[in-house]
This record gives sequence, C-alpha cells and structure tokens, in this order.
Amino acid sequence: MIVVAGEALIDLVPQGTGPLVSLRPRLGGGPYNTAVALGRLGSPTAFCSRTSSDAFGEALLDGLREAGVDVASVQRGPEPTTLAVATIGTDGSAAYSFYVEGTADRLFAAPDDLPADTRAVSFGTCSLVLEPGASAYERLMRAAAGRGVFTALDPNIRAGLIADPDAYRARFRSWLPSVSLLKLSAEDAEWLGGTPDEWLASGPAAVVMTRGGDGLTVHTRDGSTYSVPGEKVEVVDTIGAGDTVNAALLHGLAARDALAPQALAELDADGWTELLRFAARAAAITCSRAGAEPPYAAELGDVLNV
Repeated sequence: MIVVAGEALIDLVPQGTGPLVSLRPRLGGGPYNTAVALGRLGSPTAFCSRTSSDAFGEALLDGLREAGVDVASVQRGPEPTTLAVATIGTDGSAAYSFYVEGTADRLFAAPDDLPADTRAVSFGTCSLVLEPGASAYERLMRAAAGRGVFTALDPNIRAGLIADPDAYRARFRSWLPSVSLLKLSAEDAEWLGGTPDEWLASGPAAVVMTRGGDGLTVHTRDGSTYSVPGEKVEVVDTIGAGDTVNAALLHGLAARDALAPQALAELDADGWTELLRFAARAAAITCSRAGAEPPYAAELGDVLNV
C-alpha cells in the first residue's frame, strides 16, 4: 500500500480567455492528483486527508473510489472545500489563487497509525503550509520515517500561500532527514534555494527535478546524475503533471521492490533512465488533456519493464 497524505480541493479552471470567462470545477489538489494517478496505474493506494461533507467533498471521494483508492483514512468535517482558481498561460502553464480560510482540509489530525501494509507515504503542496494541518502532516512524516517507512516529498510551492518564505525554507530543510525521495520542479528549487547536493547531504537518497517540457533529472547520493528529455505533446494545460510524475515514480519503484532508501541508492543508470522515461510519458499524457486527468496503465503500454 502507498499512502498519499495531503489536501483534496476543487480547481476552478477557466474555459477560455479573459477575466470573466466561465470556470469549470475539476477535482484536484497535488496529493489528491497523486493518489488518483497511482490508483489508475494499478498501485494499491490509500488517501489520508480531511475532506468536507459538502457536495464537492463527496465528489472528491467519488473520484478516489473510481480510481480504486482506499478512502478509509479520510477524515470528514462540515467546513467548506478549499477552492483553487486557475489561470492558464499561453504555454499551458497554470497559476493559482486559493480560497482556504476555514476549509475542511486545514483541520486534519494526524492518525495514530497508518494501514498495516503501508510501504510508502507521499506528502506535499498546500497541506504542508496551512496550519494547523501542516504540523499534523509534519508529525505524520516524521513518525513514518522513524518507523523506517519510505517517504516521498513534493513541496510543489504555492508562494501566494506562504506568509513567511524564510521560515518555510527553514522548515523544508528540517524535513529532509525524514525524506527518502525528494521530487521538485526547477521553479520550486529556485524558490527554495540550495542545490541537489546540499539536499542529498541532509537525508534523501535521491532528488528528482522536473524541467517542464525539457524533461527530468535525478541526482543520487553517490554523485550520479541521469536525465531524460520530455515527451513532445500538444499541451492543453500542465495541471497535475507534476503530481503524475510523483505517482509514476512511486509506482515504478514499487514495481522494482525499491521502496526503501537502500534499494533506491542501488538503482543503476538503466533503472533510473527507464523510470524517468515512464514518468515523462505519464506526465505528457496528463498535459495533453484539460485539468488533472492522469493516465491509466493501459494508456502507457509496455513502457515500464520490470
């Protein structure tokens, strides 16, 4: 079981250009998209979060169930669902403004235990920013790492939500000893400061950096670096592309029985290259359609050879 811990929200995606175009609600949130993508790829997955009992919250749970994701660990509350209003650039890139005050996911409480068969836990995005939930997710991360569970982190920076950037950067560095795999975009890396070598020295066994259409690069603790190009595709938007990369990496590592820091460190050039290509292909499919719509395993064909 791969557990994904973090927020579920509704993306309001513009249907055209201009400030007053219609907005279409789409299921979203970085961790939510990761969980759905894992489920669609066929990995046993559970979602650990807190969602509203409103209609949006029900729709979010239905989306998880349809993807085969276990929702037994999802807490519920009467508060409204978080909303993220997307703005789509001419290149398909997405920027967001958020409506987060008093919403259900912020009141997440860390569970006493994870599912008994948990092999990995994935964290990231708004859930690690907005209190009091951020501290609860942080406690869960540290507890999982302390028990030897593989942990993955995608900070997925939303700068408009971070009131004190320097404090957040220090907090990010404090998480690294509890992180097995760090994945982030080149834009995230620039905002956070530091280098892959510095982050690796603090704890992760590998750092995967996404470079948009230019592909992905992994940096490993032994000093190796492997890169693959992005797959060419007609981009509709990039919503959920990074989350799909998270899922593809975790799915591929699980298929190789490599969800452990030592196993991650032992992946060779061929293994990493194949895994990164799989992630690039999955992300390209997501970019080819509107909103966060990650691919199913059948759409990827025999790309991941294990």
